[in-house]
Amino acid sequence: MTLAFPNPSRSFDEARNAVCFIAHDGMFKVRFFVEAEALTRSGIAPNGRGTAEATYLSAFDAQRGSIERVASKAYARGRHDSYTLTAADFR
Repeated sequence: MTLAFPNPSRSFDEARNAVCFIAHDGMFKVRFFVEAEALTRSGIAPNGRGTAEATYLSAFDAQRGSIERVASKAYARGRHDSYTLTAADFR
């Protein structure tokens, strides 16, 4: 099976300082975290207005397509149930 992203929900995990989203490989759930630093380096940095959570979720939404592509590549390298994507993954 291939990795699919049928659920558009995402959340900010303050303890990890990352945005969490879910993918599925058939019936298996795969959890991904995108570090806030990776979102900041995407060119959408926190601007001081609103909360960091809202800013990072907005940055995630703006970059969702490329984030899902990077997540798929990470998953293809080795199948696990959880991944943390860092700025290095987006180079």
